[in-house]
Amino acid sequence: MTEAHEPSYAEAMAELEAILAELERDDVDIDHLTERVARAAALIGLCRTRIESARLDVTRLVEDLEK
Repeated sequence: MTEAHEPSYAEAMAELEAILAELERDDVDIDHLTERVARAAALIGLCRTRIESARLDVTRLVEDLEK
């Protein structure tokens, strides 16, 4: 079994934008809507994690420069 590809931040944002475009349409199936909202929530969590990780990395780098 292969591991699922975890999208990069840019890929996750692009997918979120695509999901938003889908959700803005008038003809979205309710079952599909639930699935897409769940995927969007997962992508938002991934993006938040990446942002926090980058923030910590930058903070550490700045602290190292100040030593």
